[in-house]
Amino acid sequence: VDMSHLAKRYPKELSGGQRQRVAIARALVIEPSLLLLDEPLSNLDAKLRLKMRVEIRKLQQKLGITTLFVTHDQEECFSISDKVAVLNKGVIEQFDTPENIYSNPATEFVARFVGFENFIDLKKTSKNTYSSENNIEFKVDRAKDKDIVKATIRPDDIKIVNEDSENTIDGTVEIRTFLGKAYQYDVKTSIGNLIVNSENSVVYEKGNKVKLQLPSNKIVIL
Repeated sequence: VDMSHLAKRYPKELSGGQRQRVAIARALVIEPSLLLLDEPLSNLDAKLRLKMRVEIRKLQQKLGITTLFVTHDQEECFSISDKVAVLNKGVIEQFDTPENIYSNPATEFVARFVGFENFIDLKKTSKNTYSSENNIEFKVDRAKDKDIVKATIRPDDIKIVNEDSENTIDGTVEIRTFLGKAYQYDVKTSIGNLIVNSENSVVYEKGNKVKLQLPSNKIVIL
């Protein structure tokens, strides 16, 4: 756990984060058949957290220990796990691979946990077509056998386009936020406000009219 240089110190001479790393080492050294870790990296700084989660993963793979890892950190959760259970008030909302939970959340709670911010109430009108309350139609690649649904799409997946095409809706920029590699826009539309992340190549001002495209393969029906 990267503490060989502190081998001569007593526990009282270690920081909280260092004691936590010792606790992990003590748990691993007996090679248990089941390892329970409850937010083991919570007291570590960001750089050490990254290093330690890689080390825990390596040790888990090397020793073959079934490990239950509790965390509220989405990135930490996905990077270290083979399977993920997302819990809401003690109830498992979804149990799946990290990839499936990230791409295909089963419920609104899971979707919000993994970064979806746009939610639209829709009604099914045909096999792969849904309609909003004001009769704006959306084609989706992955439909479900439900008439009334809630759909969601990530801010990164909404495109700002120049022309009308499938799943296009008009909007007005209300708020612009600088994210570094991109800008985030809060856009008012007829189906409600949508959060959109867009590259810095074109910058839109408050009040600008824009066209938003919601790609059919990026819309998730919950």
